[in-house]
Amino acid sequence: MTFIPAARLALCSLVPLVLGAAAAVESSLVWPALAVDAVLMLLVLADAWLGRSALVEVERQLPRLFSVGRANPVKMRVASLAHRSLVLRLTQDCGGLGTEGLPLTLSLAPHGRAEAVYHVRPTGRGLYYLGDHYLRWPTPLGLLVRQLRIPAHDPVRVYPDLRAVRRYETLCRHGLGDRRLRTAQAQRGKSEFEALREYRPDDEYRAIDWKATARKQTLIVRQYQQERNQAVLCMLDCGRLMTAQAESDGLSQLDHALNAVLMLTHVATRAGDQVGLLAFDSQVRAFLPPRGGRRAARQVVAASYDLHAQVVETDFEAASCYLSSRLRKRSLVALFTDVSDEVAAQAVVRTVRALGKRHLSLCILFRNEAIDEMAEPHPAAGHHAGDGRLYQMAAAAEVIGQRERLVQSLREAGALVLHVAGRRLTPALIDRYLRVKGGGLL
Repeated sequence: MTFIPAARLALCSLVPLVLGAAAAVESSLVWPALAVDAVLMLLVLADAWLGRSALVEVERQLPRLFSVGRANPVKMRVASLAHRSLVLRLTQDCGGLGTEGLPLTLSLAPHGRAEAVYHVRPTGRGLYYLGDHYLRWPTPLGLLVRQLRIPAHDPVRVYPDLRAVRRYETLCRHGLGDRRLRTAQAQRGKSEFEALREYRPDDEYRAIDWKATARKQTLIVRQYQQERNQAVLCMLDCGRLMTAQAESDGLSQLDHALNAVLMLTHVATRAGDQVGLLAFDSQVRAFLPPRGGRRAARQVVAASYDLHAQVVETDFEAASCYLSSRLRKRSLVALFTDVSDEVAAQAVVRTVRALGKRHLSLCILFRNEAIDEMAEPHPAAGHHAGDGRLYQMAAAAEVIGQRERLVQSLREAGALVLHVAGRRLTPALIDRYLRVKGGGLL
């Protein structure tokens, strides 16, 4: 049993303290001071005895999957065993995971129940554990605070961001999620007629089949489909440069890349395409050949669950040779990487050039927004900017120039290039994939 002195006990202790100080001047107050001390001690002991019982039960309910970088809700259910009302404070051992909303404060009626929710925001993927519950409530006389530790050990598996995928799936159920895909299909000349269906608000008027509309007495449109079973393979650099973290959300470049890969996998499988994954650094870490259907999406999630960037140099050429020997079908190969020196840049260009002999390459480079801001002059500084600021601007401009030359080299090598900040990567990647589908580039 653990008890902590309450504020009421501190106030009550002022009485014997004052009497004790007065007894130093007036000896007749010694016995009254000792009597007050004894009474207060008895009250504390009685309060501790009355509050000795564990008066609460706690249950923790976790979501099945946690998404990295998201606020994942954790529901707490607390039941009171006491014959009196309780005001309870509850906190958790969260095993290093970031939390929002702790500690919780709950008001419980006699033998009552209460629920509350706090959020866990992981900044990394993998297996974590939510540990013991720590609870505090006042004893019956309010002189002490009872502290209780309830052992608990719940595993938490943190995956790449799955919430965005769920939102997309919800939109698809309402006919909204595939709007861009249908638009891309309509724009492509080689689209084939698939079926007739009722008109939706986002459909183009030129897709209306007027003969079918006249028969059904309601607007009917032609639905087209693109060529299916095309292959999309995500080639994921897990080397040292992908360990860099974004200042805005604390996620690494690799986590942003994996979030985008999951959404691309989901959208591509809904479009009838096959998806695969190659993760590598100095060696190949994981390989999933392109497959179609929901099973393929689940395999990508499982393979990326405990995939982490390593502080090693990336061997692009070995990964390219490995992929060339196992991927014969023409595919859209999306290479997620980041470079900081000329040697790595040339290795990326050689990789793209080698892949371009058989596949359509899409190279995704991470834009550093902080460096972009450094290169911009600050109007507030005006002509009073110091030499340090000018040197900083010059260095940032040089880095940006190197990156622009790399982008140009990649395009000359035949690759599509996506140069975007991590937090904007997912929508930009999906947009580029849909443009590739709509343009018939595969």
